[in-house]
Amino acid sequence: MKFEAVIGLEVHAQLLTDSKLFCSCSTKFGSEPNTQVCPICLGMPGVLPVLNRRSVDYAVRMAIAVGCKINLKSVFARKNYFYPDLPKGYQISQYNEPLAEYGHIDIELDGTKKRLGITRIHMEEDAGKLLHGEGPQDAGYSFVDLNRTGVPLIEIVSEPDMRTSEEAHAYLKMIRDILVYLEICDGNMEEGSFRCDANVSVRPVGQKELGTKAEIKNVNSFKFVKDAIDYEIHRQIDLIENGGKVVQETRLFDSAKGITLSMRSKEEAHDYRYFPEPDLLPLIIDEALVEAARSAVPELPQAKRQRFVEQYSIPPYDAGVLTADKYLADYYERLATLTGEPKVSSNWIMGELLRLLKEDQADIRACALAAEAISELILMVKKGEINGKTAKEVFEEMYRTGKGAAEIVKSKGMSQISDESALAKIIDGIIEANPDNVAKFREGKVQLIGFFVGETMKATKGQANPQAVNKLLKEKLG
Repeated sequence: MKFEAVIGLEVHAQLLTDSKLFCSCSTKFGSEPNTQVCPICLGMPGVLPVLNRRSVDYAVRMAIAVGCKINLKSVFARKNYFYPDLPKGYQISQYNEPLAEYGHIDIELDGTKKRLGITRIHMEEDAGKLLHGEGPQDAGYSFVDLNRTGVPLIEIVSEPDMRTSEEAHAYLKMIRDILVYLEICDGNMEEGSFRCDANVSVRPVGQKELGTKAEIKNVNSFKFVKDAIDYEIHRQIDLIENGGKVVQETRLFDSAKGITLSMRSKEEAHDYRYFPEPDLLPLIIDEALVEAARSAVPELPQAKRQRFVEQYSIPPYDAGVLTADKYLADYYERLATLTGEPKVSSNWIMGELLRLLKEDQADIRACALAAEAISELILMVKKGEINGKTAKEVFEEMYRTGKGAAEIVKSKGMSQISDESALAKIIDGIIEANPDNVAKFREGKVQLIGFFVGETMKATKGQANPQAVNKLLKEKLG
């Protein structure tokens, strides 16, 4: 029997507001535990939540970006459950009447496009965080940090439209890219501001009825999401084929072992005893707010990729790399405009610049090397003042020191030798010193041209103009 997987993702994205969803406490990451709390986010008796207006703007912006229907009336509800890091004993979320519904995104894999549905986007507050002791004095103890309690989230729930881990990976990457382009979430999975739960089930191919699903909680990297889904698909198929039965449960992914582990049996939705939040009126959104959010939506990654291919005539692969980061895309456009050489600009960014940024574990926003500086270097190569090999050495020094290309070339005497009379003397000496290779070349071993080019570059310490060298060699070798 052949099986197919049915996969849906629930993405939790922390909104980039300065204060929490229902109080004025800071959302800053990395502060001392329990220093960003107040009676409201701690759920003290008698306190009243007040909704953060900016979080609503951001949530509407995301809903528009993925084509959702905006519900002008939505209702906050209490989701009742107990965790040690949830001091109120309930979470303020949305349930029956969410902010937005019925959206979609389009992904492309191996040249095939697929539309994946989005069931809903709703707003909710985050819970706190448990810190498990690891030192000799703390082993066996768990500590609660409530700084994250009340931080604003949107939950983006997909339709169960994905069939492979590759589709899930592409969907998740697209969602993150859109959030970052909108500047409403930093997309940082390590800090927990972008988290994913994966619902996975399997069924015989051709069967319409869904199988029993397992939910894999809080997977914190794109690779781990893919690995966890792949493992879970195989686990469920093996279980069924060996006469077992998949049970509905919540599982965790052990990235070190590459396996999912049972965490707890999964409660049904009604076990959370949802009811309307009595301390908050229904959220009423007017058309003016929706239109303001719509005008704040920038060109999104998919549209930008397509435009780069059409406007700059660069390959789709290049466009994909350059638009993966909004700030990198802006940097590229600046450089391409300055140089008038879109493909050359793409090559320098994708090759040398991204290599150095990766070595430094930095992104383009931390780069002190301006597009204008790289433009100067590209222009020097174009004019024949330095060759490509030298340019790479100059580029790295520019990146490390902040010096300009012309300054580095001048101080180190790296200018390209293009004077044909000077190069001719050097080439004459190399030809005279290698009569055997000259004879073999003239007998038809034309690949030996590479030998003569290499010797010339060696003699000039890599500063000879390659075009001039090739031209002179062909003339002198016949």
